[in-house]
Amino acid sequence: MADRIRPTRHRVLTAVTLCGVLAAVASGCSASDGEDAAASARSSVAPPTAAGPTAGSGDGGKVVLPEQNISFDYQIGGAYPPPPGVRAVSRDRAAKPAPGLYNICYVNAFQAQADATDWWQTHHPDLLLRGSGGALVEDKDWHEALLDISTAAKREQLAGIVGEWIDGCAAAGFQAVEADNLDSHERSDGLLTADHDLAFGKLLVDRAHAGGLAIGQKNAAGLARKGRSLGFDFAVAEECGQYDECDAYAYAFDDRVFVIECKADWLAAACKLWGKRLSVVLRDRNVVPAGDGAYRRCAC
Repeated sequence: MADRIRPTRHRVLTAVTLCGVLAAVASGCSASDGEDAAASARSSVAPPTAAGPTAGSGDGGKVVLPEQNISFDYQIGGAYPPPPGVRAVSRDRAAKPAPGLYNICYVNAFQAQADATDWWQTHHPDLLLRGSGGALVEDKDWHEALLDISTAAKREQLAGIVGEWIDGCAAAGFQAVEADNLDSHERSDGLLTADHDLAFGKLLVDRAHAGGLAIGQKNAAGLARKGRSLGFDFAVAEECGQYDECDAYAYAFDDRVFVIECKADWLAAACKLWGKRLSVVLRDRNVVPAGDGAYRRCAC
């Protein structure tokens, strides 16, 4: 199942003095609604077995890039009918694409979903990153074990597994894939580097393009230019308005950037700076489906 928007980032915040809560409230959002909601449990989506058949691999279809500044909704926590005017949506790989829209398929490419750790331990224990004494290295925010992409051989093995998910996205009718956690090295206790993440990212780029899918870099603003040079086609950026990072993505990806903010005042800030260039949306931090009491959505 899809990741949730990370509640903490390991970087110094940059203050931005812009219109805040009032502008967001005028758009129908409350600055406090759902900001501190606890992370909800994710439904199980087990990885495919490595021996399973691939689908849609290497069909050579034409890659279609997303439009700049297209109205967007982020539905990785559960699909629902897109609000009026939405023309692009990101959904978990287990969900169906939204008819008639530009559909982005979410894949947690660099880390193991918390509810899939046992599967990895059973089938591919050597592909999980381990630290002192053989303990799993985890993303502590989400209790996700990091995948071990520290060697070329392991990256090739992992690209085969994640590549099946990407092929599944293509077969299901998605136009693009969102490869989450390009910044996994920041949570690796020094065992991984940005170069490891980029090298694995390149394998994923090639797999997506071979299947006719565009592929988006997820987070890692400091790697945006390098990610673009590897072949990533667009970016999905969590809270780049809050952390003053949107310019890095906009420059690298020619404004093909999907921005998800979690606080109404930072939505207002992002909209004032980037609303005419980038796709900006406010979602609750757990990105729950419409109908859930914590659900909220606003856009520029």
